[in-house]
Amino acid sequence: MSNQPDNRQPDSDEQWQETLSDEEYEILREAGTEPAGTSPLLDISDDGVFRCAGCGQELFTTDEKFESGTGWPSFYDPADNDAVETRPDHSLGRTRTEVVCSSCEGHLGHVFEDGPKPTGKRYCINGIALDFEDE
Repeated sequence: MSNQPDNRQPDSDEQWQETLSDEEYEILREAGTEPAGTSPLLDISDDGVFRCAGCGQELFTTDEKFESGTGWPSFYDPADNDAVETRPDHSLGRTRTEVVCSSCEGHLGHVFEDGPKPTGKRYCINGIALDFEDE
């Protein structure tokens, strides 16, 4: 896979459903959440990059990955400041900050202000929304 997102992204909801697995569609297009502790990406420690499962854009690297104890892959910073976007999420009766892929706008997870140095951020990301590519 290249370092650039796939510019041939689906144009419609129906095309996204055909392109993604049921689990990927639920997370990326319907802002779902995978059960805590179920992602095989929790144990990844090899050098590599985490790409958006929807479009292939590089989002995070293992250099920024840390064990948060939350049950989801966690990162203190994206691979590039332009890789992800954030927006307010008022679901569940409280305000959180949603993280989406800047290329395909797929839901990735949420970012919190309780992460490690140097950023103090914890990008809590659904493993289903990511593909890992080791270096």
